[in-house]
Amino acid sequence: MTLADLNDELIECRACPRLVAWRQEIAETKRAAYRDHDYWGRPVPGFGDPNARLVLVGLAPAAHGANRTGRMFTGDRSGDWLYRALFRAGFANQAESVRSDDGLVLDDCYVTSMVRCAPPANKPTAIESSECEQWLRRELELLSAAEVMVALGQLAYNRVLRYFGSAAPRPRPDFGHGREVVLANGGPLVIASYHPSQQNTFTGRLTEERFDAVFTRARRLLAR
Repeated sequence: MTLADLNDELIECRACPRLVAWRQEIAETKRAAYRDHDYWGRPVPGFGDPNARLVLVGLAPAAHGANRTGRMFTGDRSGDWLYRALFRAGFANQAESVRSDDGLVLDDCYVTSMVRCAPPANKPTAIESSECEQWLRRELELLSAAEVMVALGQLAYNRVLRYFGSAAPRPRPDFGHGREVVLANGGPLVIASYHPSQQNTFTGRLTEERFDAVFTRARRLLAR
């Protein structure tokens, strides 16, 4: 099994009826600004370097972002923030990500999410998150070179620590931007970050300086 094999399997998933119905409805009705676009409207696979030492885990595809373009964090404002930060830290060859064929290449970095279909109101249910966990688990097993994992948001942070099971500290460290978690089994260092959602960026909870600090820290760790 390779990441390509896994992604071929993933995009055929129809396990969650609510998410299937929502992603397809959005792809059919579209947003007025994208009425001439062909929406992806399927589960969104991870994206990046299969030998990456830096792995990012987000929440879920945006309805008119990755659900439209078919690539993680592509075509929405969260992605604008993310890829600018990755570019500044030297993990991306360009600062912009607008469509899947725009030439973006990630270096030593892989981007994925805990849920693969766009959920209504950006809120997957607990059952949907648990159902989708198999894809993240299988993907992380294949990303065996990972040395640093950045969890974008509290839900992703909890899911990543759940994946590592008994290797994660007990009690579980509270989520906080920039918090670092060392695993007992010598696995990847986990860094928590606020998600670059408009809820965080428009309110000033997450600034570009604070976001950059996470990836600057990741770069320094990998340079050791």
